[in-house]
Amino acid sequence: MTEHEQEDPTLRDQSLEVIRHKLSLLPDKPGCYIMKNREGTIIYVGKAKVLKNRVRSYFTGSHSAKTQKLVSEIRDFEYIITSSNMEALILECNLIKQHHPRYNVLLKDDKTFPYIKITHEPQPRLEVTRRVYKDKGKYFGPYPNAFAAQQTKKLLDRLYPLRKCKTMPEKVCLYYHIGQCLAPCEFDISAETNERMVQEISRFLNGGHDVIKEELTTKMLAAAEELNFERAKELRDHILNIDAVMEKQKINAVDALDRDVFGYAVDKGWMAVHIQYMRQGKLIERHVSLFPYYGDEYNDFITYVTQVYSDNPALPKEIFLPTMPVQGAAAPEAHAAALPASDISALSEDSDASGADGAAPEAAPPTKEAAQAEAEEKDVREALESWLKVKVHIPQRGLKKQMVDMAKDNARNALDEKFRLVERDERRTTKAVENLGEWLGLGVIRRIEAFDNSNIQGTNPVSAMVVFVDGRPDRKEYRKYKVKTVVGPDDYETMREVIRRRYERVLKDNLTMPDLIVVDGGKGQISAALDVLENELGLFIPVCGLVKDAKHKTAQLMIGDPAEIVPLPRDSQEFYLLQRIQDEVHRFAITFHRESRAKSMVVSQLDAIPGIGEKRRKALLKHFGSVRKIKEAEVGDFKPLGIGEKLASEILKALQGEAAVPQE
Repeated sequence: MTEHEQEDPTLRDQSLEVIRHKLSLLPDKPGCYIMKNREGTIIYVGKAKVLKNRVRSYFTGSHSAKTQKLVSEIRDFEYIITSSNMEALILECNLIKQHHPRYNVLLKDDKTFPYIKITHEPQPRLEVTRRVYKDKGKYFGPYPNAFAAQQTKKLLDRLYPLRKCKTMPEKVCLYYHIGQCLAPCEFDISAETNERMVQEISRFLNGGHDVIKEELTTKMLAAAEELNFERAKELRDHILNIDAVMEKQKINAVDALDRDVFGYAVDKGWMAVHIQYMRQGKLIERHVSLFPYYGDEYNDFITYVTQVYSDNPALPKEIFLPTMPVQGAAAPEAHAAALPASDISALSEDSDASGADGAAPEAAPPTKEAAQAEAEEKDVREALESWLKVKVHIPQRGLKKQMVDMAKDNARNALDEKFRLVERDERRTTKAVENLGEWLGLGVIRRIEAFDNSNIQGTNPVSAMVVFVDGRPDRKEYRKYKVKTVVGPDDYETMREVIRRRYERVLKDNLTMPDLIVVDGGKGQISAALDVLENELGLFIPVCGLVKDAKHKTAQLMIGDPAEIVPLPRDSQEFYLLQRIQDEVHRFAITFHRESRAKSMVVSQLDAIPGIGEKRRKALLKHFGSVRKIKEAEVGDFKPLGIGEKLASEILKALQGEAAVPQE
């Protein structure tokens, strides 16, 4: 039963009635809207030029399947009026970062790109960082990965000997002796010398490495003329390193501006955004992100763009964005709702509206939908320009349009590749399940239930079960078991207890029977499971065991009674499927065991104190939050719980006498 089906129909109708009333009160102003589910959790944040039209559009007209899923969970909404579209843009970005709504496009912190930074210090340093601050440092990038950034920094360290140590040492270090540092710790390095190196590094990272190569070549030839072959070889190596790090570019623009070019594609509820980073007119890096989206495709795309530049001072000179899809055109999963024509503002003359290269627009008058799209594009462009102080273009034709189209083609290709890989994996998984049944002589295997036990020298023994249906995990069917009857590390008896408890429940509640049971172990575990199933419960379900090698990796498949090895090839998809199943059930069991062990450690500390029973223990943990906070409390802090000074002193004495108090 789904969450929606479990909801009280009366409460749902009351919530929808409140929404209908609030829709009639929405203002004709820009702002942000906040959608909430029945628990009051924020699930989506959006921005709008006209709040009344945008919010109403979610509850009228047709939508894509993804948007329908979002709308089906909305039980309330709030809105915040702003004075301009720019304020709405910034507010939306901040609200998303604060609340992390599940249906919004989220730019994860761990996906931030690496930058090369020249620190703002009397003796500057060169470093690779993923955090960009407004600290007067100079940032260059982004780079597609840390390796690319580190390789570039390593090259610059050879060319320009800036300070290397974070803190000044007392004497010169190895970097000075190998010529990669001027040793400001011991020698007086002038500000002019540092500024010259900073300017050279900036010129290099801004795309001027060709000029630097020419200068190095001139110096190399001069050194050779002077018969200084060692210096000439060193300079030659620098030139080769530049060629190795700075790969040949495939695209050059006529001008030499720094710009970021965006393109996106959508299909089957997913969006791919491709960014081309062009510096000094050359394409230096590319990056693609794929994620599910739930709202209007263009608005969610713009939300992604705002998060890319949020709190990021390393901005280009120009940003190129794709045009907004015109409603009624052939665009996958385009949003059906649109703003009325009465709210479309008049278009002013603009080079981006007419064409990036100054070409005049076609004489044919635009349709109502096209005019509406142009109006929204204009609002987006002006809002981003006001916020970022960067020129934003939405080119319509010419070379700049070709750059955007290339980014869109790359985004489309990334999306197509994702779906091809998914289809290939599905075909492989389906085939693996079919072949596994043939290897085991069982015919079709649809449902597999796998078990694993976990304990440390018999303490806190637990077991876990995972379920795979048609080769894919069904996580809502996973189960955890605290072992009740087994004392000590007895894996066979633990297996008996858990198999007995699981399939007694299956019989009692008439649940779906598995086609195959997988246990972690060999002959002993298989025999224990079969004994309970056949002799106690009268069930005849095939049981196989997965035996691990010395490195704790899946090594062999066994089945039967007595169990025999199945000669399954180690490089087959069937073996890979079994390995995934064993890894998943082991992960699930270990996680449960750690949770149980942590709880038991907390319980044992409090329960060992005279006068503390289960009721008081729960009250203490609820009031203070953890054992650590109880330990840090004062005697008077226990008074609200009805605990006197004497018992409070004994509690603190007992806990503070511990060598270490683990947190709950």
